[in-house]
Amino acid sequence: MPKTKSKSGAKKRFKLTASGKVKRKHAFKNHILTKKHKKRKRNLAKMATVNKRDEKNILALLA
Repeated sequence: MPKTKSKSGAKKRFKLTASGKVKRKHAFKNHILTKKHKKRKRNLAKMATVNKRDEKNILALLA
């Protein structure tokens, strides 16, 4: 039986940390940025960790 392919969309969107947590980007950072304050854009640029409840499903997509 062949190996299962990981979802290519999930590969582009999520990264794993050394401790096994899943990192993600914030939404609302692509366009219409002129009305958003610098502080908000700066905080949106940082990576965030995925919620524990979603982590299992995302790891299944990446496996």
